[in-house]
Amino acid sequence: MNTGVFLLRGLLQQIIRKGALTMVAPDGCSHRIGNGSPSITIRIVDPGVIPRLILNPDMAFGEAYMDGALVVEDGDIYDFLALCFANMGWGSGHGLQRLRAVIRRLVRRIAQHNPIPVARVNVAHHYDLSDTLYEMFLDADRQYSCAYFVSPDDTLERAQEQKKRHLAAKLLLRSGQRILDIGSGWGGLGLYLARVADVDVTGLTLSTEQQAYAQRRAFEIGAEDSVRFFLKDYRQEVGQYDRIVSVGMFEHVGVGHYREYFEKVRDLLNEDGVALIHTIGRADGPGAANAWINKYIFPGGYVPALSEILPAIEQAGLYVTDIEVLRLHYAETLKAWRRRFNVNRQSVAEIYDERFCRMWEFYLAGCEAGFRHSGLLNFQIQVSKRIDAVPLTRDYVLDWERSHLGDVTR
Repeated sequence: MNTGVFLLRGLLQQIIRKGALTMVAPDGCSHRIGNGSPSITIRIVDPGVIPRLILNPDMAFGEAYMDGALVVEDGDIYDFLALCFANMGWGSGHGLQRLRAVIRRLVRRIAQHNPIPVARVNVAHHYDLSDTLYEMFLDADRQYSCAYFVSPDDTLERAQEQKKRHLAAKLLLRSGQRILDIGSGWGGLGLYLARVADVDVTGLTLSTEQQAYAQRRAFEIGAEDSVRFFLKDYRQEVGQYDRIVSVGMFEHVGVGHYREYFEKVRDLLNEDGVALIHTIGRADGPGAANAWINKYIFPGGYVPALSEILPAIEQAGLYVTDIEVLRLHYAETLKAWRRRFNVNRQSVAEIYDERFCRMWEFYLAGCEAGFRHSGLLNFQIQVSKRIDAVPLTRDYVLDWERSHLGDVTR
């Protein structure tokens, strides 16, 4: 047996304990690892990738799939990644992987140094892609964050509307309030808040494509007097707001900027103001960004642990008034995105190419598997300047949602 194949099989044997993986080597020989179900087959097409798969699997498996050097023959890329992640759980893999993870964590403040010019470039890398791409897998409102599934039968559209309603309920909105949306995306949340609560919304984004699209939406529905979107970093914002909401943006702040972020939130809030931060989180404690995701999908991004966020809130002098942990909601969201992407895959390939499609497949599949098996989840963290800024019980959340059932359609 080729030495590289022998070592790669040994690596996979360290991972696969439940279920079975058949690896077809470049010479056509099959090597079965594990037993039982699920049973997945992969083929290594290019022998040149084998050393990289052994030495740097965190990066090399994604690159090999993108390049067509690794093909999943029995099952699909999600099935393969789910098998691996389910076996690894919260683990960091073999010794070399663990060493790399330690090194990445040691240098992460440098890697995530995020001044405004760097933040703009990082955002453009992902969010200034073709509008058509996002139409292929998001809902019509282009909600690009974790949806909220009340029932297993919820469609993606319904779950995303329920997410917006759930966020609005926690913001304790009243007519005439000034709302700041940090990381406003394509504008759907800001437009929703203005419509259901008669509030004035300012949205901030660093994506030129998102800002133009969101502002165009506001003009098209005649909401430009109450909702406006600016191409601006949150650190440049001034003024006072009654409410601040930020969904899916905190992952791009950078671990060395957490205190700066919450101090800015504090400075922008009125004395009786309330802020709600919705972010992906990790259950396994502080770590480092995934190397493949950082290179190809979200440069400069990082998924924080709750133990990293709370000290920054404390140092900013803010009260934590509520924390909710959403567990499998994002896994279901990614599943829906992945299925829609696959349906429209050929159309995406016509815009980009096959390598881009395989990259996006790996991204969506890897993230879904991570939320199901590797300790990824979502935090919704409510903060305020005053201890009495929100009611003593959480009944107000359910009361709002019940009074706004008509905002959600099937």
